[in-house]
Amino acid sequence: MGRNGGRGATRNEASTRFQLPMREADGDWLDALESIDGQPPKLRTTVTVEHPRTIITRNASPDIAFDQSINPYRGCEHGCIYCFARPTHSYHDLSPGIDFETKLFAKPDAPMLLRAELMKPGHRVTPIAMGTNTDPYQPIEKDWRITRQIIEILSETRHPLYITTKSDRVLRDIDLLADMARDNLVGVMLSVTSLDPRVARTLEPRAPHPERRIAAIARLNEAGIPVYASISPVVPAITDHEMEALIERVAQAGARDAFFIPVRLPHEVAPLFRAWLETHYPDRAGKVMSIIRDLRGGRDNDPNFGNRMRGQGIWAKLLRTRFDKARQRFGLGGPRMVLRTDLFRPPEGDQLRLF
Repeated sequence: MGRNGGRGATRNEASTRFQLPMREADGDWLDALESIDGQPPKLRTTVTVEHPRTIITRNASPDIAFDQSINPYRGCEHGCIYCFARPTHSYHDLSPGIDFETKLFAKPDAPMLLRAELMKPGHRVTPIAMGTNTDPYQPIEKDWRITRQIIEILSETRHPLYITTKSDRVLRDIDLLADMARDNLVGVMLSVTSLDPRVARTLEPRAPHPERRIAAIARLNEAGIPVYASISPVVPAITDHEMEALIERVAQAGARDAFFIPVRLPHEVAPLFRAWLETHYPDRAGKVMSIIRDLRGGRDNDPNFGNRMRGQGIWAKLLRTRFDKARQRFGLGGPRMVLRTDLFRPPEGDQLRLF
């Protein structure tokens, strides 16, 4: 199993859809880290400030359980090779490969924009989802704290919130989340794709260790915060054999339920994933892609609603059967979580806060 210096992508090619120029990848910082003592070398990651006009994104996708979302950041330093958000970097004339992991965008105006949008008389109160595109708790959140500021506003206004993350950094906001949980205003989904640190190191190179994520599920549960587990994506012939073990561990930690999605390879993610396979799993690259194509109707990816989340064919049926049996065996499941929407109170304007 090979490596790529702590980055997920092994290439930094431009999007073939937009005819962008080729870009070079960063150096092998992980080898440097392992060869020195003391502090690790400074990562070659840049953050550009972005000033959007609005911050709440709305969608009408029939196979997604939310219609409002907020993304404090673009790009993600976690570097998950399978990330379906990678193609969005093409819109910035950047590569979905290494650029997506190293050239990040932050939206420090997000809290101000959110407050303004929540003050509008026409705002419809449904749960706002965070972590639907890139992770709100990726490493730069430590310094920018945009996610926390957003949660502070949602807590203040008693607005329902869903969070999806693969980072135990969510525990830094446990005070706010516990307060919201007491009024049934928040649910947290923590992603654990593999229990094998060697697999996670290449699949999700800068995401926290799997055991730290399991521990975070336990901490959230102990704090009374409804926590769920995602073992997505399931990668055939690489992580699928761990399905039952993953479900057992998250259940023991206190997750209320779990779900999974077979790996998706939209647009530029497919060639990046193929190159990653050839680097890290050359012995089974052909087998992996063969099963994925079987799951996706003979293609690398199936973008159709419904199928894109479940897959199709015999492999999809097999994975679903195993998953359902494991959920039942380890006591997961129950009523679907529904957050309260009747406690919302619009934020006060600056003038009102003077009195």
